Amino acid sequence: MSSRRNFLKTSAIAGAAVSASGAGLFAAAGNETIKVGLIGCGGRGTGAVRDILEAESRINGKNPKVEIVAVGDVFKNKAENAVKAFKSDSPKSNYAKYVSQIKVTPETTFDGLDAYQKVLSTGVDLVILATPPGFRPLHLEAAIKANKNIFCEKPVCVDATGARKCYELVEESKKKNLAIVAGTQRRHQKGYIETVKKLQGGAIGDIVAARCAWNGSGIWFHDRAKGVSDAQYQLNNWYHFLWLCGDHIVEQHVHNLDVINWIMNDHPVKAIGMGGRANRKVGDPNEVGNIWDHYAVEYEYKNGMKMYSYCRHIPGENDVSESVVGSKGKCRVSSYIINGEQAGEDDINAYVQEHIDLLNSIRASKPLNELQNVTDSTFTAILGRNASYACRTLKWEDALKANEDTMPKGLTLESALKVTGAPTPGSWKLPPAVG
Repeated sequence: MSSRRNFLKTSAIAGAAVSASGAGLFAAAGNETIKVGLIGCGGRGTGAVRDILEAESRINGKNPKVEIVAVGDVFKNKAENAVKAFKSDSPKSNYAKYVSQIKVTPETTFDGLDAYQKVLSTGVDLVILATPPGFRPLHLEAAIKANKNIFCEKPVCVDATGARKCYELVEESKKKNLAIVAGTQRRHQKGYIETVKKLQGGAIGDIVAARCAWNGSGIWFHDRAKGVSDAQYQLNNWYHFLWLCGDHIVEQHVHNLDVINWIMNDHPVKAIGMGGRANRKVGDPNEVGNIWDHYAVEYEYKNGMKMYSYCRHIPGENDVSESVVGSKGKCRVSSYIINGEQAGEDDINAYVQEHIDLLNSIRASKPLNELQNVTDSTFTAILGRNASYACRTLKWEDALKANEDTMPKGLTLESALKVTGAPTPGSWKLPPAVG
C-alpha cells in the first residue's frame, strides 16, 4: 500500500462487500433486538460495552433488546479476555447482570488488523469503535459503507488526511440516515447541557474569552516483551506514538476543547502555541515514543474571541476544567457555576446517558449524528498541536489542506516501524497542501 489513501480505499472495498449484512436504521421501534459488535477490546471498548448494556437496562428494564454478538481486536488475547469478562457471572464482575445478553461465540471472536471487517460481516446493527484513534477514519468508513449505526470513541483522527476523510463521511452517513454518537460524553451530561443552554441564551452576555485545561500526571506505559515486533509494541503502547494517538492534546484534551466549541457553536480559525517533551522517558524513540507532555495554545474564533488551552502529563496540581468570561459575567462551566450561582446538576452517568440517547434515537428513526462536531473538535486539537510544534500562527484552512499523513505504509503486525523523535519546537514544518 503506497499511502493511507490506498489503505482507506482497500477498506472501502471491504466495507462494500459487507454492506448487505445490515441496514442502518432498521425497524427497531417494536421488538427488534439491536445486535452490537465491539471493535477494540481495551479498557474504553469494554467499558463502552458495559455502558450500552446499562443504558438498555434503564430503557427496557428486565426485557432488554440489546445483545453483544461479536468482538474484534488486533490482539487475540485481548479479544478472548474481553469475552471471558463479558460472560463472567461472578458477583465481582462488572457484567454479571448482563450475561444473558452476551451472545459472542468463538466463531464471532476475531483478531488481527482485519478484525474490524470480520465484526462488520456478522450482521451487527451497531458497532462500537474503540481502537487507537489512528485507525478511526478507516473503521468509520468501513462501518458507514456497511450501513451500521456507530458509537465511536474520540478523537476521530490524528492528522489532516484523516480529518478530511471524516468530513467526507459526515455527508455520507447523513445520506444513509445512520446514527453516530461520539465519546464526547459531556454533550450528554445533564449539568453541562443545562449550563451551556443558559450560556447560549445570553446568561453572561457575549462570550469574550475562554479557558480550558486537562492538566494531569501522566499515562500508562508497557515495557517491550521479548520477540515483539515494532508494530505490536507500538500498538500495545499506542498512547505514546503520534501515528496512533495524535498526542495527548488530541487524545485527551479534545474533551475540553469540544466544550468550548459547543458553547461557541463553532470552531477556531487559527492558533499559536508552544510546548515540548520534558518529563517522559528519555531514550530511543522506537522504545519510549515520540509524543510531548505539555502544551499551551491560544486559539482565536471568527469573532475574535480568544480561548486559552493548557494540557499536561507532568506530576503536579491537576486541573480538568472549562471556563468562559462574558460581557455580563463569568462561568465555571465544568462546575456549572454562572455568576456565582449553580446553573445545572447531574443525574445519570454521562457514559451511560450517551448510549441511552443513541439507542433511543435509533428506535425513534431520528438518528443522532455527532460526526461533524467531534471532527471539528478533533481538528481543533490537531490545529493546536501543529501550531505548537511549529511555534507559529497556523490557520484552520491551511492546516486542513496539508498533506499530513502519519499512517505507516503497508502495515502488518510484523512491520518494522522506525520512529522519528518527538517534534522539536520551532523546527517542525506543516506539510505542503494536497495537490
